[in-house]
Amino acid sequence: MGNYFTGRYYKHQCNGNTIAFIAGSANSGKFLQVITNEKVWQYDGDSCYTITPSSLTVNTPEIQGTVTYGAFTPLKTDIMGPFRFVPNMECSHEVVSMAHTLTGGFTVEGVPLPLTGGIGYIEGDKGRSFPKEYLWLHCNDFPIMCSIMVAVAHIPIGPIQFTGCICAIHYNGEEYRLATYSGVRILTANGEKIRLRQGKLCLEIDITPGKSHPLQAPKIGQMVDTIHESNCTPARFRFWVGDRLVISQKSDYCSFEDNLNGTKIQKKPPN
Repeated sequence: MGNYFTGRYYKHQCNGNTIAFIAGSANSGKFLQVITNEKVWQYDGDSCYTITPSSLTVNTPEIQGTVTYGAFTPLKTDIMGPFRFVPNMECSHEVVSMAHTLTGGFTVEGVPLPLTGGIGYIEGDKGRSFPKEYLWLHCNDFPIMCSIMVAVAHIPIGPIQFTGCICAIHYNGEEYRLATYSGVRILTANGEKIRLRQGKLCLEIDITPGKSHPLQAPKIGQMVDTIHESNCTPARFRFWVGDRLVISQKSDYCSFEDNLNGTKIQKKPPN
């Protein structure tokens, strides 16, 4: 198919160290991108990695090793909701696993990066291009069993354009979903704060922007655009169900992309 890309994001965290691999293909060919807390590497082709349903093996001049995954924690239903039936979406998202255990590790430029006992996350994207403006954040680096993913993005569907949102929260065996198709209201969305409300559910994330690293991104099927991602963005999370504060946690190791290009989405909260 012309002007098309597909990719998956494999994130691994342990003791404050994060290494994420983005493996995929576009019109320009297959690729692998790697991002750690400090650095980014980019490779062409797929001969430097092997992916199975339960493991990832990488062998590049800079990075070698294998990590095996424990049981996945998938969402109950597709994160795209009814939008998964819309043909020719500019970009469709998937969440493969909100959290799973890790065994093994990698050597990065000669330095061991042990990941046994850590936690992983896997998601994916496919389509023609990344949204022209979006925020994306994921974190499961908490002292409690919790994983939070949220994305706010410009969505074009034919002549219709709007700001859409998908958000999944896994906590204490429960799944919470906030999304455009469920009536979420985006009260604030910028590089420092995200605030969402949907019925009795309310999520607030206070973000401390930090250093990010450039990654290649698809534009009309070609990996010619540039986005910026950080693996160690500090953030504070608070999540209410009605008047009950269910989650109040902080992390210094959130994965975060702010590609709103300075746009601030802010709506006055209802009285």
